[in-house]
Amino acid sequence: MPTVGVKRDLLFKALGRTYTDEEFDELCFEFGLELDEITSEKEIISREQGDSKASGASDIILYKIDVPANRYDLLCLEGLVRGLQVFKNKLEAPRYRRVSPVNGEPQKLIITKETAAVRPFAVAAVLRNITFTQERYDSFIELQEKLHQNICRKRSLVAIGTHDLDTISGPFTYTAKAPGDICFRPLNQTKEYTATQLMSLYKTDSHLRHYLHIIEDKPVYPVIYDSNGIVLSMPPIINGDHSKITLKTKNVFIECTATDVTKAKIVLDMMVTMFSEYCSQPFTPFKVLLVFQELAYRTERLSSEFINCKVGINESTEKIAQLLTRMCLRSRATGVGDEIEVEIPPTRSDVIHACDIMEDAAVAYGFNNITRTTPRTYTVAHQFPLNKLTELLRQDLAAAGFTEALNFALCSQEDIADKLGKKISETKAAHISNPKTAEFQVARTTLLPGLLKTIAANRKMPLPLKLFEISDVVLQDETKDVGARNSRRFCAVYYNKSPGFEVIHGLLDRTMQLLDVKSARGEGYHIQAADDPTFFPGRCAEIFVQGKSVGRLGVLHPDVINRFELTMPCSALEMDVEPFL
Repeated sequence: MPTVGVKRDLLFKALGRTYTDEEFDELCFEFGLELDEITSEKEIISREQGDSKASGASDIILYKIDVPANRYDLLCLEGLVRGLQVFKNKLEAPRYRRVSPVNGEPQKLIITKETAAVRPFAVAAVLRNITFTQERYDSFIELQEKLHQNICRKRSLVAIGTHDLDTISGPFTYTAKAPGDICFRPLNQTKEYTATQLMSLYKTDSHLRHYLHIIEDKPVYPVIYDSNGIVLSMPPIINGDHSKITLKTKNVFIECTATDVTKAKIVLDMMVTMFSEYCSQPFTPFKVLLVFQELAYRTERLSSEFINCKVGINESTEKIAQLLTRMCLRSRATGVGDEIEVEIPPTRSDVIHACDIMEDAAVAYGFNNITRTTPRTYTVAHQFPLNKLTELLRQDLAAAGFTEALNFALCSQEDIADKLGKKISETKAAHISNPKTAEFQVARTTLLPGLLKTIAANRKMPLPLKLFEISDVVLQDETKDVGARNSRRFCAVYYNKSPGFEVIHGLLDRTMQLLDVKSARGEGYHIQAADDPTFFPGRCAEIFVQGKSVGRLGVLHPDVINRFELTMPCSALEMDVEPFL
């Protein structure tokens, strides 16, 4: 969940009253939020960087509030206060309107066909006659950053640019050019750079370097010009310095470039609705001529019976309409049976189904106010058998002197194939179609590589190292509807100056004793010699239970040990747990 940090005194001033910490915590809970932490800038710096770095930092109290990930309208002070005021019936939910300029035509943003190769969509709006204070300006910038990290997916889907409209002139052109053909002075720089030079410049920037990969391998870079050829921005990297906004800015031009037009429209709606209250005509952003229509309201119809049944209450249609109105969803009883008409504002992009409306009704009613009832169906819960067996084994394996490790379920192809002396085609691995890194290319088919990498990361620890893991592996299986299945495995390794095969063999005997399986051919378990490229020749055995193979144990091959950057002999055991249920 995103966390919004707001200054306590500024929040209380906007709410029109002062709360104790306990009262505000209760208010957040009633509204479906959580007051996560009460802190200050000084305390945060002291905790993260030490007391010496915190000297001179602000002591102003900050409230850290957890908000739902899809409630983009609560990511800033303005939206948070507006939502709470409507919830407490101290304010009516505002109506947002797009208006045309009193003098002159609306601004135009022209999108050229060249952008299709990199970021094909753009939307824009203008906030006119806005008044900034330092607090409002800080909140304006912080909302952009929150949206970038949330719905914009670190600018990969949407990038927001804000500009002082009085320093530029329309119509504006959104196009794409070769990096060497783009030249401008970026934000907070003193000279002009080409786009190629900017990519080199920002590779060491702690903030912007994380966004360079989005376009750096593209043949053309997106760029926005005004009618005089002045560069407004090179999304999603940096804005131009010429049009930067300040506390004196009165008219703000907001543009959102994107690879996902739906999210671009949501982001633009959030920016203009949150800060249009500071315009001379509150809640009236000015339109920019585009093919997209923003600030769209829509209506949904549902029955009060549906809400009463799902929430577990018994309220009238009119009462439920009032509850929904408190959540910024203007509602009314239509008079047709128990039907309710709900108006969804542009700030509530999270409402996509009747269940979302039902949830808001439950929040407004108060979860603590819902009468507790006895379930109509009685059931007796018990632990999933496989998990119960796993937990029991974990405790006794730890008691045997082995330390449990938990590793990633994804790994590289090399880990489960080349490093173990096998071919990837033999592993039955489920492959990730678009892996982000070479470390996470396939779902693991064996637990052994993870334990060996854990040992490699802890080579400085005193010997011997005795590790185990009981977790799932993923194997291709054409009989399953998804083409793969999970298999619960148990793996243990012993790493010391001597191979310690007898230690691993003893652990196998102890495990079988715990599973109540006797050492005998036929009905019990036995081991017999086997060949496996992962293990040293003549030092590998296959484990059979009731005549079926369930795993292998042995001394690892020196090549395998070297590939995992280990220097000592190592013995390992891996077996399937599921046959013992």
